[in-house]
Amino acid sequence: MVAGSSEGRANGQRYRDLVAWQVAFKLGYEVYRVTASWPKHEIYGLTSQIRRAAVSVSANIAEGYERRGKIEFARYLDIARGSLGEVETYLLFALELGYISKAEYTKLDGLRVRSAKLIGGLLSSLKSPKRPSK
Repeated sequence: MVAGSSEGRANGQRYRDLVAWQVAFKLGYEVYRVTASWPKHEIYGLTSQIRRAAVSVSANIAEGYERRGKIEFARYLDIARGSLGEVETYLLFALELGYISKAEYTKLDGLRVRSAKLIGGLLSSLKSPKRPSK
């Protein structure tokens, strides 16, 4: 069974059951937690941008999963992957500006890398042809 297919929903699987969504959600949560202490003058700048990008990852996984078909799901997974690139860039800015420690950077970037790998796995599974039944 491929996640995002109609049979997944018929079997009761939800997007929240996907490990890729769970890790992406944790990334978004951790970004919100860490950015709460960032300088107030960044609220409409870097803080807003990284929060939007981080939340976008799990939101796009969810939206794509809830649409019909593999092509739509793959398109939203690609968008989620793009948001991970944004998160990486914003984390590097935050590290350079001293808004996060090296330890915080390592933790958040680890979640970002894990999320990217899981999304890549989902994309591969969507592109793989189904094996014929024996």
